[in-house]
Amino acid sequence: MSRGGRGKKKRDLAAEAFAEGLRLMHANPALDAVAFSVCREEECKSAPRDGLVRADSDGTLHAHPARIADPAVWAWSLAHAALHLGFGHLPAAEGARVQPDRYDIAARCTVVNRFLLTFPVGRPPEEQPLTHPDGDEEQLAARWRRDGLPTAYQHCGTAGPDPDQLLLPWDTWRGGRPPDRQLAFATALTRTVSAAMDMAGGRRASLDDDLDPARPWERALSWFISSYPLLGGIAAGITLVPDAELARAHGIQIAAVDAEAGEIYLNPLYRLEDDEWRFVLAHEMLHAALRHGDRCGTRDPYLFNVACDYVINGWLREMQIGTMPDGLLYDPELAGLSAEEVYDRIAGDLRRLRRLSTLRGRGVGDVLGGPLGPPRDCVDLDGFYRRGLAHGLDLHQREERGLLPGGLVEEIRALSHPPLPWDARLARWFDEFVPRPEPVRSYARPARRQASTPDIPRAGRYFPPEETPRCTFGVVLDTSGSMNTALLGKALGAIASYAEARDVPAARVVFCDAAPHDAGYLPVTEIAGRVRVRGRGGTVLQPGIDLLHRADDFPRDAPVLVITDGWCDVLRIRREHAYLIPQGGRLPFTAQGPVFRVR
Repeated sequence: MSRGGRGKKKRDLAAEAFAEGLRLMHANPALDAVAFSVCREEECKSAPRDGLVRADSDGTLHAHPARIADPAVWAWSLAHAALHLGFGHLPAAEGARVQPDRYDIAARCTVVNRFLLTFPVGRPPEEQPLTHPDGDEEQLAARWRRDGLPTAYQHCGTAGPDPDQLLLPWDTWRGGRPPDRQLAFATALTRTVSAAMDMAGGRRASLDDDLDPARPWERALSWFISSYPLLGGIAAGITLVPDAELARAHGIQIAAVDAEAGEIYLNPLYRLEDDEWRFVLAHEMLHAALRHGDRCGTRDPYLFNVACDYVINGWLREMQIGTMPDGLLYDPELAGLSAEEVYDRIAGDLRRLRRLSTLRGRGVGDVLGGPLGPPRDCVDLDGFYRRGLAHGLDLHQREERGLLPGGLVEEIRALSHPPLPWDARLARWFDEFVPRPEPVRSYARPARRQASTPDIPRAGRYFPPEETPRCTFGVVLDTSGSMNTALLGKALGAIASYAEARDVPAARVVFCDAAPHDAGYLPVTEIAGRVRVRGRGGTVLQPGIDLLHRADDFPRDAPVLVITDGWCDVLRIRREHAYLIPQGGRLPFTAQGPVFRVR
């Protein structure tokens, strides 16, 4: 034998591929947090004969000692086995254990493989199925026991034809109490997702970077992303600007927000606890997401900011988000009111209100009108805030994270369905000219809650019969053959929604084509179902208008809505009225009332 080859050892390709696959799996922080050990001994009796890995309830992954596989396949297989531990499929318990049957094993492996499609680690073997059915482990196992186990999922684990999950009795455990692998995996997974969101938002350079422990506002923002879905989407797109010099130059005591720039400006010298920073950031994010700066209108900006602060702080205390710092605006007597209603209440005492303090400071609002730093590109801010809040609300309710204030939910729902311009003008027209019936309370009519508290008398709420008839309006519908059914659908849908929101019980409806057809009073939600486009020649609407003018049971001050495509006669209406016509349509005369062009 030559001297050069005397001490040379043969390479173990199987061991090298396994070691590289194990390294790739450990590179994932969430999987690395699952406590497990690896056994690759030749005499190991728990190692699979024809597969790659088997996991047991002691937290040991038994790998085939001689199988040569691609490192990416090893990484996927080890991740599959570790997820069985992280998902709680192999808990430690005392006494004899009943091994899972083939239906349970296939269902658990399917759930793990489905998770790995969205949480990729390595590459699955070629024999693994590419798609996986919906449902959790119990649902899949019950379905397959009833209908039979599909061939594709009979061996979808990592131990070949053998089960890749092994339950061991408690007495084999060494080291006392076993670790809570489910909790460790869930915590690490949440931390990993939060770090990925921080990385996408530019708050950290890589997943390995830890947040500066001296920056509690960063921890507070990360908490929203990882643990509070209602505001998590907003928090992911918000940039924190902790700049002491900028805060001093612009008089920011604690924080201020600019919705257009998507930035929250912080005073890093102001000392707050982590829970207090959560309250502050949630306060500013709600200012931005609910577009309080744009809703001010002709009101005094500072006073409207104060009104919004009262509302937001009440919501946050009700939701128990963080701890409210001392000195912020809060009044339990204003609970349940909107910002506009609070503004109307507080606008009378201007001298006292000028001394109140927002998060920015005394006498100044924390909702800014422009960015304090260099300008940056912002795209579709309304859509960003609207989608962020709507998606967060859906997640919050789906995961049952707790009750939310009704006013906040109402505002988020309103943002989720923004009105079209013509729709908004029509709503204001209803507010101005269609009276709302005023309800009264009387002990002669017990409340519906009376049965739950028989010892406490409760007054019922009802609408007096003499009040209801005056709260109506007239609708003159062009039902000729030239009418566009899409126009009718949009217009009638808007009319029904606004009328129902204002508690209007019924509307007087007249259909017109070649002649008027009086439909009488119809419930607003049923108008659309009664419309029939008759197509009987031209459109003559004036007889329908005259019918409403002469009707004894139609209030003299009730307004009239005319829905037409513009191909009609000249109209003379002697009461408040408005027209709904299609976008691009024209009336053959100069309209005296507002014209809403439906898009």
